[in-house]
Amino acid sequence: MMDRNTIKDTGILEQYLLGELSEDQRTQVEDLLREDADLRDYLGKIEDDFEKIAFENAITPPAHIKSNVLNHITDTDEEVIIIPRPQKNQLVTYLAIAAGLAMVFMVSGLWLYTQWQDAKETLEVVQNQTNDLRDRIVSLENNLNETSKWYTAINNPNTVKLILKGNQISPTSSAITYVNHSEKTVILNPQGLTKLTDAETYQMWADVDGEMIDMGVIPSDQNMIVMKYIDNAESINITIEPKGGNDHPTVERLISNVLL
Repeated sequence: MMDRNTIKDTGILEQYLLGELSEDQRTQVEDLLREDADLRDYLGKIEDDFEKIAFENAITPPAHIKSNVLNHITDTDEEVIIIPRPQKNQLVTYLAIAAGLAMVFMVSGLWLYTQWQDAKETLEVVQNQTNDLRDRIVSLENNLNETSKWYTAINNPNTVKLILKGNQISPTSSAITYVNHSEKTVILNPQGLTKLTDAETYQMWADVDGEMIDMGVIPSDQNMIVMKYIDNAESINITIEPKGGNDHPTVERLISNVLL
C-alpha cells in the first residue's frame, strides 16, 4: 500500500509523470493526490522542474518560420484552427522522448569514440610494425651489398688466397687472407682464430726486408676485414698483442705466417 513517504522516496511520482506506472499503481497515486494537498504541491514542483529542463534544452526554430506562419494565417480565408497548448502530462511525454533520443545520441557518440580510439591504436601498431620491417629491409640490403662487395673482391682473378695456419703456440688457429697486388688490397677472414682473453688481441704484420710493418689490429667480431696493404711485403704474420695493439710485434707470440 502506498503512502506519502513511499511515493517521495522511491521516485514513483517521476514514473507517474513519465507514464511508466501500471494502471493499478496510477490509480493509487491519483487517490493519494486527491487526499493530500502537500503531495500535490510536491508533484507540481516536479512538473515545473521537468518543464524547466525542457525549455533549457529547447532548440529555437529559424526566424523565417514565424513570419511564414503569420503570413499564411493573414492571407487565408479558411477557418483558423486554434491548437491548444499541450498539458503538462503531454509535455512530460515529449520530454521523455527527447531524453531517449539524447541517450541514443550519447551512446552512439561513445561507441564511435571507442571505435576511433581502437582504430588509432591499431594504426600505431601497424606503423611500428612497418617501421620495424623497413629497418630490417635496410639491414638486409646493407648485408647483401656488403656480402656482394666481399664476393667480388675475393673472386677477382688477380686476388691470391693465402691460408695462415696456427703454430705450436695456437695450434687450432687459422685465418684466410686475400691479397690483390694489382689493386693493392688485403682482405682477412679471421673467424678461425682461437678466442683470446679480453686483455689480448691479434695483430697482423708485413715483413719487408726483415722489418715488421703494422697492417692493423684484427677485430674479433667481424667476418671480413680490410687490412693495410704494404708494398714489397715478403710475408704476412699474425701475433698476439696486448689489447689495443702494439707498435712493434711480440715475436715470441707469433702464431702464424705465410710467404707471399
